[in-house]
Amino acid sequence: MGKIKSLDNLKNSVQELKKKNKVIVTTNGIFDILHIGHIRYLKQAKKLGDVLIVALNSDSSTKKIKGPKRPLNNEKDRAESLVALECVDYVAIFNEENPIKFLQKIKPDIHVKGSDYRMDQIIEKSIVEENKGKIILIPE
Repeated sequence: MGKIKSLDNLKNSVQELKKKNKVIVTTNGIFDILHIGHIRYLKQAKKLGDVLIVALNSDSSTKKIKGPKRPLNNEKDRAESLVALECVDYVAIFNEENPIKFLQKIKPDIHVKGSDYRMDQIIEKSIVEENKGKIILIPE
């Protein structure tokens, strides 16, 4: 399975990493057409901690968000492209339109969003903070 994990397998891995005091950083998105802005964003996210986990929208959730003609690349290809990046430690695919369930299980120390968001637009904020994590906005 390697760097692409199911949510349950990832949860177990994260628990072990936290026992070793590793700082867990998460981000989420569709990453349909991986471009230099994504790569720079992910590299910056990785610098914030020890382990970077990308929660990737599944094909079905992408269609709900972006419409019936998306994604252009299927979830397996998108996940494989992401884990090929040195800065990405793990990818987990999720089916919901938002990463709330993912974040409830993983409980990251830091959850990263692009600076195109305002804090009041980030629906994940409360769940991250409930678990003593923080949200950081970085430029894309």
